[in-house]
Amino acid sequence: MVLVLLVAAEVFVGVTGRASFAQDRKPGQALAIVDLVPGPETGPVCPLDKRYVDERPDGLRPDVLAAFQRLRAAAQAQGVRMCVNDGKRSMAQQQREFDNAVRRFGTAELAARYVLPPDKSMHVKGIAVDVQPLASAAWVEHNGRALGWCRRYDNEKWHFEYDSRYVTDGCPALLPSATGS
Repeated sequence: MVLVLLVAAEVFVGVTGRASFAQDRKPGQALAIVDLVPGPETGPVCPLDKRYVDERPDGLRPDVLAAFQRLRAAAQAQGVRMCVNDGKRSMAQQQREFDNAVRRFGTAELAARYVLPPDKSMHVKGIAVDVQPLASAAWVEHNGRALGWCRRYDNEKWHFEYDSRYVTDGCPALLPSATGS
């Protein structure tokens, strides 16, 4: 059995070039390779603002997906609709986003204020969504904490991350940007 596991691990590392597993928070349950799970590349046009898309929240961690569904239902109960302009991304998707940002802003340092490299992105970890339009994002900022959703960056009014501890501990202080500067 050990030999089979070693061979499987070697094949995985050989194919992916790395071994990155999510933490097993429930002993006895299978590990998920969350950072390799792709999210949708795009979605239909957001009916609330045609500048954005409305991706399905596919690929989010199961607890995050359930929390997002509760968030969306709470918003709808108050007459607020929202679109997911960006949700789960794989490492490859995030690398493309980062590379595009480097081309747009000129340096990796400037780009990282808006798009983090794959190893640092909460989108890759499956715990972040970008909500549009901004009126909907404002609703999430004011109401999301009760459901575990907090805005994290001062320069990204649309970016929210889920952590069940936010319900009791409150939202952490906003960082100026994804780089913290």
